[in-house]
Amino acid sequence: MKNEYRNEYHTQPPLKVEGFYPECKVYSDGSHYIAIPHTEKPYKPRPKKKEEVITVKPPAEPSDETVPEKESAPPVDDALLPLEKIAVTGEMPKKEEQEQPANILQPNERRMTKKELFNELYQEYLFLKKRERREKLIEVLRPYFKNDSAVKHFVDSNLERKQRNLIARRIRLTRKVNLQDFNYFVTFTYNSEIHTEETFRSKLKNCLKLLSSRKGWKYVGVWERSPEKQRLHFHGLFFIPEGTMPGILFQQRDYSLKNNRMQETTQNTYFNQRFGRSDFEKIEDEACLGDAMKYLMKYIEKTGEKIVYSRGMPQYFISDIIEDDVVMTTGIEDKKLLLFDDFGCWDEGEYLGAVSKDVIKQMRKAN
Repeated sequence: MKNEYRNEYHTQPPLKVEGFYPECKVYSDGSHYIAIPHTEKPYKPRPKKKEEVITVKPPAEPSDETVPEKESAPPVDDALLPLEKIAVTGEMPKKEEQEQPANILQPNERRMTKKELFNELYQEYLFLKKRERREKLIEVLRPYFKNDSAVKHFVDSNLERKQRNLIARRIRLTRKVNLQDFNYFVTFTYNSEIHTEETFRSKLKNCLKLLSSRKGWKYVGVWERSPEKQRLHFHGLFFIPEGTMPGILFQQRDYSLKNNRMQETTQNTYFNQRFGRSDFEKIEDEACLGDAMKYLMKYIEKTGEKIVYSRGMPQYFISDIIEDDVVMTTGIEDKKLLLFDDFGCWDEGEYLGAVSKDVIKQMRKAN
């Protein structure tokens, strides 16, 4: 199949040599493989704009105390001049209204950038409706801006930034998961009789890191709280190699408060004893994997929590792409290549075979 570079608006065309697109970054969107051709455009870091640092004061508390009336100033003739007052009392006059140095903070005051304050408030108002959240952010941030239009522009631009970041996190999650094999969807539930929330997080994270480095486990997950009791959970997709499961898996029949019916779950003695409760659900097919991914995405949108990844989970693998393996160009300005489902994988001129899970494991990876 002959493909021509036909978009005249490209500022930097993909590199192409004798029917090859060398060093392409290839990822899966769940249905197809898509390649991003290599370009020769050098990377140039963008300079970061220096942000203004502000002093954040605690919110003022309303007071019911009446303000005492100000005493009338004494006549000018009776008022003591500073030198006369020193001569009469022998004391220096007190400077009650002396201005404090700008670098000395009052109690409960903090120094931070406007962006840091926005991020803090955004997390605080995360569970409000979008319109209510925007109005609340504008109200609280208004004292740190010159006028209403400035604070509205700042809030709207940062809300757009949050939305772009969320989309990027969803894309990254999808690409990483689609290049891996997962066999369990696991939930770990915090037990207050065994841990505090801080020790539950730290101990479980350390346990999973050790299983990843020593036993070859791979996982991607997110922290969340139950809606009613606000009990801390960790939900994750796991690849657990055969023969590396600690403890014993057993079936437990109990009542589900969420579904209001009896249910049978698979739990693990090792994790139950050390952390609280564990639920292991076997991933049988692509449909189960898709449902689990949707579950994780729902929580990163709802809670704003960061996704936890184990090491060795890339977004792309690197391969040379033959022109005949390209179905069509796609993406913004047609800069990406949609590939056939059986395209060939090449590594520095060596053919490794048609794309498959085993072949992808041999390819170089990138993030």
